[in-house]
Amino acid sequence: MLYYAYQLQSDLMKPVRAMADAAATLLNGPMGQFDSPALRNLAAAFEMVSRAGLTHARPPFGIDSVLVGGEEVPVVEEATFSTPFGTLLRFRKATNAVQPRVLVIAPLSGHFATLLRNTVAVLLPEHDVYITDWHNARDVGVEHGRFGFDEYVDHVIRFLEELGPGAHLVSVCQPCAHAFAAVAVMAQTDNPAQPASMTLMAGPIDTRINPTAVNELATTHTIGWFERNLISRVPGGFPGAGRRVYPGFVQLNAFMSMNPKRHIDTHIDLFGHLAKGDIEKAETTKTFYDEYFAVLDLTAEFYLETVNLVFQKHALPKGELTWHGEKVEPAAIRKTALLTVEGERDDICSVGQTLAAQDLCTGIRPYKKRHHLQAGVGHYGVFSGSRWAGQIYPIVRNVILAND
Repeated sequence: MLYYAYQLQSDLMKPVRAMADAAATLLNGPMGQFDSPALRNLAAAFEMVSRAGLTHARPPFGIDSVLVGGEEVPVVEEATFSTPFGTLLRFRKATNAVQPRVLVIAPLSGHFATLLRNTVAVLLPEHDVYITDWHNARDVGVEHGRFGFDEYVDHVIRFLEELGPGAHLVSVCQPCAHAFAAVAVMAQTDNPAQPASMTLMAGPIDTRINPTAVNELATTHTIGWFERNLISRVPGGFPGAGRRVYPGFVQLNAFMSMNPKRHIDTHIDLFGHLAKGDIEKAETTKTFYDEYFAVLDLTAEFYLETVNLVFQKHALPKGELTWHGEKVEPAAIRKTALLTVEGERDDICSVGQTLAAQDLCTGIRPYKKRHHLQAGVGHYGVFSGSRWAGQIYPIVRNVILAND
């Protein structure tokens, strides 16, 4: 019933938001010529109301061009392979330059792959970049079956096979365990498309190390509690009607409840910027929340299996993880170089949790293994922002080049 109640409220608010948007447009347009503080405040209030909602559609990456060798070249998003649950998306550049192929593994955690827009933008000038563009589960019909932990691993393997031998893998945040398992499975079967290097960034390989609030939530509730309280069925009217999902709006609420004051203060500031006509500051905030409020539903089986295997049973570091019934052996990885990256102030995936992959990869020679702890950054700073671009990315680039 949770999803039905949310959808009813969202549907009821649509005409209210539409009228508020029209009023804000009018006040900012012809009536804006009067330029009175009262009208600016009213226009700001209407715009805030018009923005008070979520979207379930993927925002654009918006990467239209990039500098390659000092020359600006166009970039086109190209779907190279698709399943009902995800698309292998390439950022094809209009250049003949041969560059290392990189598959970015995006999180499947309530937001779209566009959350890694800055990650892609930084990689793109010097690499041929692909990304896992996961689909919103509420748009996937039940006839397409399940999508759980094993199926996620299947997709990573299939996508790497599409790129072919010698590609590189960069996994960000939540899917590090899944990507790590995929590379191990490929090594066990001597798959020719094993990646030349694997970079794991701020991801939960062993959550027993320095547990965070996120980890403690998972271990203080049973998997049955998560299923009863967080799982809903997609309402009618959507392609995935009847599918059991972990709704994106529930996960967004969980994220925001971790620091509600910050979000409230930011929106108070946004109102002030709009009322004062400080467009540049207002646009920065609006751009962030346009992305933040674009939510994606996860299949119930993927969410519950990830919580159970990664955060409760710690199956990967304990040597108990299986893939379609076969044991996953990280020690089988020998041909793939390993880089692990962590943020000193990460309160979602704490220091040591990603580093644990180094000890599991006993088959990789020491000179092909590297770890980087980035000082002064939290979780998002590992893969987005100035320190990612200026300090972390050069290390990622060097590992890729050294093993290309």
